[in-house]
Amino acid sequence: MSLREIAARDANKIMNNRTFGFGWPISLTDPSGNLYEVTGYAGDISQTVDPETGQMISGRLSSIALPMQSLFDLGADLPAAVSITSDNPWIVNFNDITGQSHTFKVAQSSPDRTLGIITCILEVYDNGINN
Repeated sequence: MSLREIAARDANKIMNNRTFGFGWPISLTDPSGNLYEVTGYAGDISQTVDPETGQMISGRLSSIALPMQSLFDLGADLPAAVSITSDNPWIVNFNDITGQSHTFKVAQSSPDRTLGIITCILEVYDNGINN
């Protein structure tokens, strides 16, 4: 087994393992309304400093990272951003560590076909209105 295959296998194990890894339950709804329950990495953090200028700002960075094979196994396509005018974006939902649910839409999709992971940058999404 090559180092690349070992790295891909390890990344998959880390993201899928809810007990000893970073695995977290995530719900994805595709533009057709199909719901997929997956396990992956989910992050939702506040940012207060612009790393380029050092200026104080206010912001939020939400993202998910998923093993692509998990989606393929469920018969799902890879999540992708859709045009701002679309009524049917990919919707992502996950709970934070306190159990509060948060809903987002996929704003950017970055598949890594070397390790078999897809990372999605998210935007807050509420009843079809972007916040």
